[in-house]
Amino acid sequence: IPRFGPPPGRQKYRLRPGAYAVLIRDGRALLTFQREPDPEFQLPGGGVDPGESPLAALHREVHEETGWTLGSPRWLGTYRRYCYMPDYGFWAEKLCMVWLARPILRRSAPSEPGHEARWMPLAQVDSLLPEAGMRAMFRRAMARPRG
Repeated sequence: IPRFGPPPGRQKYRLRPGAYAVLIRDGRALLTFQREPDPEFQLPGGGVDPGESPLAALHREVHEETGWTLGSPRWLGTYRRYCYMPDYGFWAEKLCMVWLARPILRRSAPSEPGHEARWMPLAQVDSLLPEAGMRAMFRRAMARPRG
């Protein structure tokens, strides 16, 4: 599994699996804009809860962060990243599983505090994502034939 970002340090890391989506429709991508701890765009998604399947987490997290439902998820890839998670107060070995999916229906505003759903032109997405692993997965999605 490829690793993005700095190698792990000497501190202890907690494994944190996560499920994320590249959501494309009409030449735009649906991203989440998170205000805290630092304002940034991200692929919608997040942690897989204990006992939850990665696909169930994908659907839940996308809805929480964007208010949208998704359909036809196709696995893109997995990568690993070591980082501090200030919201949780621990160092994490993030195992990021990423799917390409279709946004289907906006059911509500995002329910996760501090998140906004934003449609961005595909040409801008790579420059908006601050994390190298997410950029690599977005590029992989753009290299796939669409239809």
